[in-house]
Amino acid sequence: MKSLFKHLMCALLALTLACAASAQDAPKRGTADEAVAMVKKAGAYLNENGRDKAIAAFNDPKGEFIKGDLYVFMFTFDGTALAHGQNAKMVGKNLIDLKAGEVFPIREFIKIAKSPAGTGWFGYKWPNSITKAMEEKNTYIERNGDVLIGVGTYK
Repeated sequence: MKSLFKHLMCALLALTLACAASAQDAPKRGTADEAVAMVKKAGAYLNENGRDKAIAAFNDPKGEFIKGDLYVFMFTFDGTALAHGQNAKMVGKNLIDLKAGEVFPIREFIKIAKSPAGTGWFGYKWPNSITKAMEEKNTYIERNGDVLIGVGTYK
């Protein structure tokens, strides 16, 4: 009986350690506060360094504007993607008619950016580039001159 108890305790310990290791390996999901902070950091970078340098920095897959499932994107008000930290294929394309489920997120981002406040959140479903699953996403948008900058968090 004592030997069985030892084996069960060892198995429980091994299972606990395996679960802890797997939780550490899972990518940390970005928070709303981190998304807002990243948009503000991107806006400051754009203002200090100019559009060309900012676009390069926002599109750099190893750069400071991509952190886990958080990434910066930047659009003109006609819907053209200038930067997209997770999908370089979007850059340079007009995505005004891009549909996500039943909504047109780029159109909604532009509405938010053009609103009197120039900032806001929009929720929709979007593929998570890390998990590859379609997930609920809330994106924070901020107007910066004649462009909008956004970062979204997955639920």
